[in-house]
Amino acid sequence: MKTIDKYSYQCGVMDCFNEMIKAGVKTMALAHPFSTREERDSYIAFVEEITKKYHTFYYLDDDPLITDLFPYHLNRGTYNIIFYKDATYIEKYQQLKEEKREAIINHQYAQKRRNIAYQFGYLLHYSDEIIQKYLLENQEKEDDFGEI
Repeated sequence: MKTIDKYSYQCGVMDCFNEMIKAGVKTMALAHPFSTREERDSYIAFVEEITKKYHTFYYLDDDPLITDLFPYHLNRGTYNIIFYKDATYIEKYQQLKEEKREAIINHQYAQKRRNIAYQFGYLLHYSDEIIQKYLLENQEKEDDFGEI
């Protein structure tokens, strides 16, 4: 089997997600997280090219939303690129981040965390069944104060 370098693999993933967004299969998608800002930013020229090709948009996220949808180690302390169809989706994403922040400050995260995870899943165009499956399978969750 031919070896695929990491840069080419990441570009393929981003291309696929943008095609899915253009086709209406997804409204928003996350690139695989990057461990450094520099690594993520090395893809910006490709990201600009691919979003132009598919008429999509991107957002550079230096502080990803952590929910019970995915194991926290996959996103905590990482840098991401979010692809989306139109501004309403990235605005909803930012609102979810703020909702989580306020819930933690007001000691209400325990009551709101499931809804926040579901809302995040809906932004990624996941069904209720898939969201439920991800929540059940995730054994690596924050505590009720947003801590590990």
